[in-house]
Amino acid sequence: MGNTENKLQIRFDFRSFVVFLIIFAIEIVIALFVDDKIIRPYGGDILVVILIYYFVKSFIRIKSLYLVIGVLLFAYAVEIGQYFRLVEVLGMQNNKVMRVVIGSTFTWGDIFSYTLGAAICYFIDRKQTDLK
Repeated sequence: MGNTENKLQIRFDFRSFVVFLIIFAIEIVIALFVDDKIIRPYGGDILVVILIYYFVKSFIRIKSLYLVIGVLLFAYAVEIGQYFRLVEVLGMQNNKVMRVVIGSTFTWGDIFSYTLGAAICYFIDRKQTDLK
């Protein structure tokens, strides 16, 4: 029989979804109540990669390395879109929600934060796998 470990499988993982919900709540608190130069811009960017990772992991079974790479490439693509002013190209610069979702300012600090968030996801999942 084929190796099912390498195949993408649709499923629901309650534990990953709970992690997603907790991180989502933390992101909301940061967005509403934190206005600083460290936690909101960098901590929020680290957490958003972890948030996306656990959201996808809630519904798809895939090797953690593949998921980490996919989420990281997605985050990089969003940041590259900011570099090329995608929100303006799409004519959404006056839409506050889209400016927050897509973003409007490219920074290398964001790239570093996304990378750190992805590394955290990988090492957390790797550690959990080692415990089984």
